[in-house]
Amino acid sequence: MDSIQKRILEEVAGLHETPEGAYNIRANGKLAARNTTAHIDIVSKENGSGIDIYVQPGTRNESVHIPVVLSQSGLKEVVYNDFHIGADSDIVIVAGCGIYNCGDQDSEHDGIHRFYVGKNAKVRYVEKHYGEGDGNGQRILNPGTEVYMEEGSTMEMEMVQIRGVDSTVRTNIAELAAGARLVVKESLLTHGKQQATSKYEVRLNGDGASADVVSRSVAQEESYQKFDSRIVGNAPCNGHTECDAIIMGSARVLAIPQLEANNLDAALIHEAAIGKIAGDQIIKLMTLGLTEEEAEEQIINGFLK
Repeated sequence: MDSIQKRILEEVAGLHETPEGAYNIRANGKLAARNTTAHIDIVSKENGSGIDIYVQPGTRNESVHIPVVLSQSGLKEVVYNDFHIGADSDIVIVAGCGIYNCGDQDSEHDGIHRFYVGKNAKVRYVEKHYGEGDGNGQRILNPGTEVYMEEGSTMEMEMVQIRGVDSTVRTNIAELAAGARLVVKESLLTHGKQQATSKYEVRLNGDGASADVVSRSVAQEESYQKFDSRIVGNAPCNGHTECDAIIMGSARVLAIPQLEANNLDAALIHEAAIGKIAGDQIIKLMTLGLTEEEAEEQIINGFLK
């Protein structure tokens, strides 16, 4: 990998050097590096469209890194990665994609991740998207996740996209069995004329299943965001979805929280709030010596954490 690819890799996966544990690093549509462990195996799909990750039952305190880097203008790819998480395991998965585009052609990566989470397994999934480059070509990312959770399993998903991506449509679906728990935390910032759509559909199918889907976003300048979240309660369950957005300049934000209760004991809640930064917050920080721009940046950074 060249210096640009290594820098982008650091942005999306926090990697300064080769990670410990299992990893699969993809650069410009090709395998750049791979490592497996005694408990985690990574296998290329026969048709070359992605990988299968197998985590043995009972695997604990291990991690999997699967970042993607694109630095070739005009490159477009679709990759399917399937995660088979064994029962009673407890692991961390770090994904994400970074695009560096200094050309005139659009660069696009569409990563489809499917998770099959075994009984009583615990997964923490971190996905970060990042883009940069001064070319006229767009940086496009269309990620998708499908999550199928067995009884008593837990999955925490941290979805981050801060600047640099011109267009993204994030599509997520989840099916939860009895006692399964899903937590989604989305952080999103758009600027310029960027567009970002986030779609979530969570089906709570088993007794005691629960989901918490929360998005915090900032829309600046002329950008556009759409948050479309739907929680379906098919059993005695608990579901919550929330969109909290800051709007600035001429930006636009559309929030569509939806609930569907198909069981008498389905307890579902939705919240949505869109507004500008309060003037008194900026004034308070300016009295501490910050400029107006610095005060806004401080507020935004704290809001998105």
